[in-house]
Amino acid sequence: MADEEQHRRPFEHRRLLVVSTNYAPELTGIGPYAAQLAEHWAASGADTHVLTGMPHYPAWRTDAAYRGVWRTEERRAGVTVHRRRHYVPPRQSAVRRAAFEGSVLAHGLLAPPAVRPDAVVSQMPSLAGGVIGARLARRHRVPYIPVVQDLMGAAAAQSGIRGGDRAAALASKAERFALRAATLVGVIHESFVPRVTAYGVDPGRIRTVPNWSHVHTPSADRSATRARLGWREDTPVVLHSGNMGLKQGLEVLVDAARLAPGIRIVLMGDGNQREALRARATGLPNLDFLPPAGADEFTDILASADVLAVTQRASVLDMSVPSKLTSYFVSGRPVVASVAEEGGTADEVRRSGAGLLVAPEDPAAVLGAVRKLVESPAEADALGAHGPRYVARHLGREAALARFDALLTEALRDGREGPRR
Repeated sequence: MADEEQHRRPFEHRRLLVVSTNYAPELTGIGPYAAQLAEHWAASGADTHVLTGMPHYPAWRTDAAYRGVWRTEERRAGVTVHRRRHYVPPRQSAVRRAAFEGSVLAHGLLAPPAVRPDAVVSQMPSLAGGVIGARLARRHRVPYIPVVQDLMGAAAAQSGIRGGDRAAALASKAERFALRAATLVGVIHESFVPRVTAYGVDPGRIRTVPNWSHVHTPSADRSATRARLGWREDTPVVLHSGNMGLKQGLEVLVDAARLAPGIRIVLMGDGNQREALRARATGLPNLDFLPPAGADEFTDILASADVLAVTQRASVLDMSVPSKLTSYFVSGRPVVASVAEEGGTADEVRRSGAGLLVAPEDPAAVLGAVRKLVESPAEADALGAHGPRYVARHLGREAALARFDALLTEALRDGREGPRR
């Protein structure tokens, strides 16, 4: 019986600190993964603390409930959440992003949680989160585990952000510091491994810990959802959901809408490029902008589209695998991926068998793939059906969290194990 209880609560009497600039109640991006991981460890017996910022993503506006708040501590699903105020840039540039990261770093280091952890886990791409995690782990002489979701050095160089080259150099220095200080490094996709090892990390200290599907399967009537959204049954709908930032290169979908008035393009979400995209889409009656969907209807909306789009600039290669893919696959609809063929996103679409790859930044190529699927609904349904099967085999939450448990257990067992309380 004791062994069974230990299996259910393997981190009893441990205190863990997770550092993640993004956290619940944010519904997209890294926030849901950080929250579900912390909540899982709390349920596994750990006294789990999270150092995070104020909710702001993907709108890049501080949530109304937290405006004016300097510091706060709250309990969410058994986790103690320590929030610190930071600058939120309404538009992205290298200087503004540096100010954002700098404010997160300064407040996190000046006012860390008043707890002594047994291990520190940080979610990157937050450069500040990576540095804070490394510094706090060193201060307490405990294991440190950064989890690489994106790489900001590569992002700055590849995304087209203004001042990107200079930002890339500074970001790479911060990432090198954070990663080389690690006991073990988690990466969500093997395509990150070469760049992490290029920072001087021993490949033997890198573990692949893929993200999992964190959304429920669709349940609403598809026709009813389309009717509610005003989507005609005889008009194909191509939907992009998620952040509207520079690296997504969503101009390709706006231009595709201009070339094909008989196809409806829908951009659902928020981000710092939303208004620029709106301006580019002026006069296009077949392009809609929707706000981010709530968790209760998100996958139902995805499943009501004919095709789901994932787009990236041609320069984006090894710095990002969009978290939206796990949700896309759950929906059961086919994916058209306008991304670089040699990048991690293309690898994941190929591996799933749930979509078609086309050249990035090429609206005609996007439309060619969409028309192929619309004209062959049986093929579209067959491709889409691969998504849920791929999720069941490879993206299950239980298996993914078990890999994180193994990562944490291994780090705690190395020579720098922290003191038990």
